[in-house]
Amino acid sequence: MATIKECRSALSRLSDNLAHADGEVRGAAALDRSLSCRITDLDVTFTGRLEDGRIQVADVHDGPPQEKAQIRLAMTGDDLVALVDGELNFAKAWATGRVRLEAGVRDLLRLRSLL
Repeated sequence: MATIKECRSALSRLSDNLAHADGEVRGAAALDRSLSCRITDLDVTFTGRLEDGRIQVADVHDGPPQEKAQIRLAMTGDDLVALVDGELNFAKAWATGRVRLEAGVRDLLRLRSLL
């Protein structure tokens, strides 16, 4: 089972990947939205912002998100690490319920290129 430290590191790597992406992916990540990533097996939530193509983690706290972020992710720590490492396909994980993504319709349409 991935640790909180490994999950934070994975989010940092994901942020770096988005910041260095080209074209459509960079455009999709260039939102300014509040973000939460709930790690279900650790019962923690990372909160912050997706801003200028980077994920800025502001806080981590126990339990579910305290406020409803504009973009909400939920998954196990192992799945987060596997996604960032390229070992788990996001679209398949989302389709099978291993990863949950909730956002407004407009944001989902923009984020689809990240899938």
